[in-house]
Amino acid sequence: MPEVPAPLTFTAEPGRLDAVVSALSGVSRSQVAGWIEAGRVEIDGAPAGKASQKLRGGETLRVAPPAPASAHVEAEQVPLDVLFEDEHLIAVNKPPGMVTHPAPGLTSGTLVNALLGRMRLPEQEDFDTEGGYRPGIVHRLDKDTSGVIVVAKTVAAHARLAAAFKDRETKKTYLAIAAGQWKAERPAQVEAPIGRHPVQRQKMTVGGAGAREAQTLFTPLGAHPDGHGRTLALVRAQPRTGRTHQIRVHLAHLGSPILGDAVYGRASEIMTRHALHAQFLEVPHPVSGETLRLHAAVPEDLLSAWVGLGGRWEPGWDEDPE
Repeated sequence: MPEVPAPLTFTAEPGRLDAVVSALSGVSRSQVAGWIEAGRVEIDGAPAGKASQKLRGGETLRVAPPAPASAHVEAEQVPLDVLFEDEHLIAVNKPPGMVTHPAPGLTSGTLVNALLGRMRLPEQEDFDTEGGYRPGIVHRLDKDTSGVIVVAKTVAAHARLAAAFKDRETKKTYLAIAAGQWKAERPAQVEAPIGRHPVQRQKMTVGGAGAREAQTLFTPLGAHPDGHGRTLALVRAQPRTGRTHQIRVHLAHLGSPILGDAVYGRASEIMTRHALHAQFLEVPHPVSGETLRLHAAVPEDLLSAWVGLGGRWEPGWDEDPE
C-alpha cells in the first residue's frame, strides 16, 4: 500500500483558499478542491470551508494529502444485476458492501472494477486525486447502500448525465428503516444545510464546515413503537439535493437514524448494514432525452429486517410511487 505523505504546513498568502494551497503545494486547484471537500485542509486548526473561501494572509494552513493511488485499475469478472443498458449508459442494482469507485488505498472490488470487466468506460484524467478513479461515474451510493446507480459509457453521455444531476432533472426515491424519536405520523420535509463535521472529518452534519443547501422529503409507509420508547418506521425518502450522506444525516437530525447506521446512529443485530436502498431513479436519457424510470427491487435483508421487527409489508410499496 502506498505510504501516506506527511502533513504539510504553510503560512497563507492573501487570496482564494484553493488557489493559495495550489500555489504553495504545487498541485492543481481541482485536486486541492477535492482535499478541501474531504476535510484534508485546515485553517488555524479548524477544517476549511469552501474552496472559494477568502484568506487575509498569515493564517496557518495544514494540508494532509492522501496516499498516492495506483494508476492501474484491474478489470474484474463480477456478476452484476443490470437494470438497463444501451451504447450510452448502463444502470445496475449495486449490492450492499460494494464501493462505487476505486480511491487511494482501494483499487479492487469496486463497481468500476466490475464494469471494466464487461466494457470500456470513458477515460478519466487525474487518477491520483482525493475523489479516486471514477470513469463514467456521475453519482454514487455509499458502500452499504444498495440500489440503482447509473454509469455513462461515453464522454458525451457522462457530460449530459452529470448536468442532469446537477440541474436537478433527476428524481431519486429511497427506502429506509428508521428508529428513534420521530413519530412518523405524517410526511416530513427537512430543509437543513449539510457540511463537514468540525471534529470528525469523515462525517457530515447539519451545519458544519462549508454547509450547503439540503432538502429531503420523508414519507412514512408504516410505523409502530418498538416497546422501548422509540418508533420504528419504514420510510420513503426523496432527496431534492445530493449532499454526501444526506438521507442518513437528515434522518439522524429528525432523531431517528437509519437502522444499522453505526456512523450516525448505532449498530444493529438484525441489520448488518445501514437499512437504506436506492429503490427508484428517474433520469433523462443522455441522447434521446426520454425519461428512464429505473427500479431496483427491495433487497431481502431490508425486507426481512422490517418484518422481523414486527412491521407489515404491503406489496405496493415496491412499486413506483408515480
